[in-house]
Amino acid sequence: MNKYVEIIKESFLGYYNYLIQEISNPSWTNYLYWLLGVSLVVFLLEIIVPWRKKQPVIRNGFWLDAFYILFNFFLFSLIGYNALSNVGVELFADIIGIWGWENIVAINVDTLPVWTQLLIMFFIADFVQWNVHRMLHRIPWLWKFHKVHHSVKQMGFAAQFRFHFMETIVYKTIQYLPLAMIGFGIEQFFVVHMFTVFIGHLNHANLDWSYGKLGYVFNNPRMHIWHHSKALPKEHPYGMNYGLRLSLWDYLFGTAYVPKSGRDIEIGFHNDNDFPKTFSSQIIYPFKKQQ
Repeated sequence: MNKYVEIIKESFLGYYNYLIQEISNPSWTNYLYWLLGVSLVVFLLEIIVPWRKKQPVIRNGFWLDAFYILFNFFLFSLIGYNALSNVGVELFADIIGIWGWENIVAINVDTLPVWTQLLIMFFIADFVQWNVHRMLHRIPWLWKFHKVHHSVKQMGFAAQFRFHFMETIVYKTIQYLPLAMIGFGIEQFFVVHMFTVFIGHLNHANLDWSYGKLGYVFNNPRMHIWHHSKALPKEHPYGMNYGLRLSLWDYLFGTAYVPKSGRDIEIGFHNDNDFPKTFSSQIIYPFKKQQ
């Protein structure tokens, strides 16, 4: 038990020092400033070439989403997620150690070129996330958490970050096992992570982009707006276009749906007018007994 307490203490201190380092010492692998830079680029694109020209630049919910960026990517880890995940990894290692296993690596990719490792990790992680995303829509108690993301009523790049912190726990927990079974040990994953953030920004942005033929591989604003549609078609009662970065999975498994331009469709979900509007009330909402 003392070991886990020590991990918690070190995690809090380590993450706090990391945040201070991020803010005070910019570098080429500084997540905070890359996030701000990528966000600024996509925001400028929304201003210069907006798809929905009547939508305000500072749209409905913009500042709420801005706070979600700060909370989900920095404060949440400081509050406890970093410590919780480190304890979880150590606990998992201790459990498999009962059977004399040091790890569960089934396929070791360390000998492959770095770019190949990054590509494999990207595709595996995205496929797992696609499946988790489907679960968030189909399993009622998970949908309560995912409603926070779908409460967006005007789409813009920052809407990517409006999600309940429980989604991070669900995604990371389910994703950990398959990635742990492959021997990844690459520092360059930062590049992939920033690429996924950039694609996520574009998916939610007020931009009329579909990428042509590449739209069958990468998710895009014209496709993702339909994922947020308030009215769902009969053939997709739980939703469609679940891809986070890649649209490939939706086309392969029959969940793709782009019938026409979705520029002016209403987004949200049934009875979303009654959904909480503030950060604190949205965070509490899934834990409350529904009437």
